[in-house]
Amino acid sequence: MLQKRIAIAAATTIMLSTVAHATVSILPDSALTPSTSYFTDNLGTDTLPANDDSSTGLINLGFNFTLYGTTYTSLYINNNGNVTFLTPLSAYTPTGPTGVDVPIISPYFADVDTRGTGSVHYRDDGGTLYVTWDQVGYFDQRTNKVDSFQLVLRGDDTVVPMGEGQIGFFYKDMAWTTGEATSSGGVNGLGGNPAAVGFGNGAGDAQVLASSQADNINQVVANSHIWFNVGNGGVVVVPSVPEPETWALMGMGVVGLIGAAARKRRAGKLATPDQTAAA
Repeated sequence: MLQKRIAIAAATTIMLSTVAHATVSILPDSALTPSTSYFTDNLGTDTLPANDDSSTGLINLGFNFTLYGTTYTSLYINNNGNVTFLTPLSAYTPTGPTGVDVPIISPYFADVDTRGTGSVHYRDDGGTLYVTWDQVGYFDQRTNKVDSFQLVLRGDDTVVPMGEGQIGFFYKDMAWTTGEATSSGGVNGLGGNPAAVGFGNGAGDAQVLASSQADNINQVVANSHIWFNVGNGGVVVVPSVPEPETWALMGMGVVGLIGAAARKRRAGKLATPDQTAAA
């Protein structure tokens, strides 16, 4: 616990030194598309050992990836719901992506603790990296609530299917927002300083989901996904496309409307003299 207190003091110092020049833009909650699954269930065989606040070693990607104008060929996967470039990150209480001095992508930056339950999986197929925080608990080894979310990260030269993007955040059931370290202030996985969702360039500039660090951030993102493309100066949201079953329902609705309109037209026709005589 002492180490947790020391770490948050350092993180606070970093935040104060960068926030004065920060430019933060908001990514709309409305861009989230309802879904109930990961992008892929092939989570891979590589995992982080059960831990609290640890990271992988430097992972060499099989592709180039550009964020905020800088191209990277490697990154670190951090237990606490994020990946970073240049250096690993042990910070566990989010102050938003602007609160760290390292480029970051955070599907759900929070105090993940897998010593009690859950695991962090990753798989690199040479063109796409998949990182999955599967049924993970929170500090201190709490198992009564779990979160499940996945990051999809595609290389600069990867062909992106229509309706998808270069970066994807996928969420299944999300039950907690906050660890119970003193500095985090969470109680039973909620309250305090909730999870952060977004991107930062390490110099204070960031793009965050509108409900990032809101008390109900877990409810906002649960059972949904969102795609982004790398844009000039950051990322841009890819407009959501209805799931196949939604298209089917929409199609049925259109057919129903056409049928109703046709019946209405037939019912509204005036009878001709011959039709009246025949009646």
